[in-house]
Amino acid sequence: MKVLHFFKTYYPETMGGIEQVIFQIAQGGAGHGFSSEVLYLSERGAARGETVGNHVTHRSKLDLHVASTGFSLSAFKDFSQLAKEADVVHYHFPWPFMDLVHFASRHGKPAVVSYHSDIVKQKTLLKLYQPLMNRFLSSVDCIVASSPNYAQSSPVLSRFSDKVEIIPYGLDRATYPAVPEAKLAEWRRRVGEKFFLFVGALRYYKGLDYLLEAARITGLPVVILGGGHEEAELKAQAQRLGLSNVHFLGGLGDEDKAALLTLCHAFVFPSHLRSESFGISLLEAAMYGKPLISCEMGSGTTFINIAGETGLVVPPRDAQALAAAMSTLWQDTELAEGMGRRAMHRYESVFSADTMVAAYAALYRRVCAR
Repeated sequence: MKVLHFFKTYYPETMGGIEQVIFQIAQGGAGHGFSSEVLYLSERGAARGETVGNHVTHRSKLDLHVASTGFSLSAFKDFSQLAKEADVVHYHFPWPFMDLVHFASRHGKPAVVSYHSDIVKQKTLLKLYQPLMNRFLSSVDCIVASSPNYAQSSPVLSRFSDKVEIIPYGLDRATYPAVPEAKLAEWRRRVGEKFFLFVGALRYYKGLDYLLEAARITGLPVVILGGGHEEAELKAQAQRLGLSNVHFLGGLGDEDKAALLTLCHAFVFPSHLRSESFGISLLEAAMYGKPLISCEMGSGTTFINIAGETGLVVPPRDAQALAAAMSTLWQDTELAEGMGRRAMHRYESVFSADTMVAAYAALYRRVCAR
């Protein structure tokens, strides 16, 4: 069985949470009876038959961006050709251009949508897009949400509850690099022996302005790994607040990320809007056995992080509460270590990549049988 994934971007050009999910599904497919190919848009232009990991990827030329949506004329032809060779088309929502390609191609193949997030920021454009979105979601065979929390709290998913299934995201620890002791020693010298870590793109919904305020309140060391549109503004805020205890590292490779996840005392994830539907980096921290701090907003973050068990959960947009949670984990090492152990156990029992891939394989077989 061959599956075609379609998303606006992919490795090695971008390395976000959705790309990680596609990668884990594609990597694990061979063990569950299917192979995956990925089609995405790229400023580098069109290309066929490239390899990422153990699967094949294809590029269509990115022509322009409008409101965070990539458009490509060549993608219509590329998608149609690749869909003819596939048994299942797997879309990754939201991406309005994808809906247009879906209807234009008339491919007639079973279609699955991974619903990664509601559209939160572009409220005016959403009103224009909503008729197309509703028609697209009505036309597919199954819509997959990553947590029951998000499915229950999403006004869009509640309208399509008859075709929604829950498949939690999963990660394979074996795909993460082993970190040599020299690399660990290097990072100890640079950021210290004990610190809070954030990993992710620096975007509007990540709540990092509240994390900086919490760092000012507590004076505790915070390491921020990632780049993005908000980077300059956040650095300016840190400078205004005189935060010598906050380290901005920018984007780094997998080995450095693994080193920092290994070394950190706890992981802090202050995302405060529903654009953060799950939190792959939060799950990565659980995989590394770290206590977690996250915000309650009805999304998958508190499906990963169970309050009082795997970490602490605070209200969104509340720097004082965030600071209090950080101080608690900093001062109570025994509590932090116990939560970290339980976070790792939850990852192993609920969020392994093999569990996710097996569930998708079963779903692919069901939609093909229909």
